[in-house]
Amino acid sequence: MGLFKQNPFGHKLFLKKWLIRILGVITHRRFRGFNELHIEGSEILKDLPNTNVLFISNHQTYFADVVAMFHVFNASLSGRVDSIKNVGYLWHPKLNLYYVAAKETMKSGLLPKILAYVGSVSIERTWRSEGKNINRQVKMSDISNIGKALEDGWVITFPQGTTTPFKPIRKGTAHIIKRYQPIVVPIVIDGFRRAYDKKGLRIKKKNILQSMEIKKPLKIDYQNGTIPDIVEQIEYAIEQHPSFLKVIPQKELLAKEELNKQRQY
Repeated sequence: MGLFKQNPFGHKLFLKKWLIRILGVITHRRFRGFNELHIEGSEILKDLPNTNVLFISNHQTYFADVVAMFHVFNASLSGRVDSIKNVGYLWHPKLNLYYVAAKETMKSGLLPKILAYVGSVSIERTWRSEGKNINRQVKMSDISNIGKALEDGWVITFPQGTTTPFKPIRKGTAHIIKRYQPIVVPIVIDGFRRAYDKKGLRIKKKNILQSMEIKKPLKIDYQNGTIPDIVEQIEYAIEQHPSFLKVIPQKELLAKEELNKQRQY
């Protein structure tokens, strides 16, 4: 890889690779040390094509969720199944991995700017800005940039656009799915909200079992599926449909039991 080779957004891949390596080493103990990350379904990742894959997930912190996914994705692609043991998998990280984030958030300090260079597709939120509710038109350049990222590789997005659970799915994600027809892979995470502060930078509590379940790609009717149909499909896939409110207490109980088992080994 040449020193000056760039991705479609003008980011130098040599610099991006070293940023991923350094940040990966710094953050590894957050998921295998201070807390534990339980992973399911990561074998699915190895069978996915190199481009036009859209990951949809619920959202619990600004940055910890994405950082954990970078670890899990790279570990899986290097041959580890449901494990991020031995951080050496980051020596050859996947460089065409992106995530959708609010432009306002990614400009809020030096660290967010560094994280943006690692792979952010920054967009302007249409419903909120500077802590206030707004209502503005979607920028077509934002949609085009997500399409550009899909054409180059994998994209992670959080369809609710907020870390608050069970908020409505933003229709923009469904429009992107209809327009670019990517393979859509759901991810369900838990435990991050209890372990970190809202930004996901400060460890709030230790010995929390975090979980990440990677599900099989959705079967989507790109031609005939309506936007409401796809929105509902997303709600169920990332377990943010109101019907899932009933199963939360049971999932939390199972998480505590799993953590107790891991402590015994």
